[in-house]
Amino acid sequence: MSTDAMRPLGATADRATARLGASLHVKGEISGNEDLLIDGSVEGLIQLDERKLTIGATAKVTADIIAREVVVYGNVKGNLRAKDRIEIKKDGSVNGDLTTARIMIEDGAYFKGSIEIDKSAEKEPSGNAFARSSQASAGAAATKTI
Repeated sequence: MSTDAMRPLGATADRATARLGASLHVKGEISGNEDLLIDGSVEGLIQLDERKLTIGATAKVTADIIAREVVVYGNVKGNLRAKDRIEIKKDGSVNGDLTTARIMIEDGAYFKGSIEIDKSAEKEPSGNAFARSSQASAGAAATKTI
């Protein structure tokens, strides 16, 4: 029997995802050390430095977001900063500036703002950091992965 199978449910925090339900509305700051799925509405700041944030299809978020990874199925107004990657899914909508190492915008997604590819956020063996900036506007033409 593996040690994972013997752990109580609360001890698997590395794989646990917290959920903010569709009927919940939060004004203020959300911070923490676990993955989060938002289906409700949030206004303010969301800071999950080393974790994944998923904006559900029913979510309406007006907030600046800082996380390791951000996946958007719903509506976000605010700036997103992700150490690893940002994904905007086909029905997702983002109005704000993105800073990340990797980006994916699916066909049909809405995006208005700027994109900065920040390679310095990734682990690099040498001290060299390469960053480039590009501008994008509403409606991605096709799925792009950088």
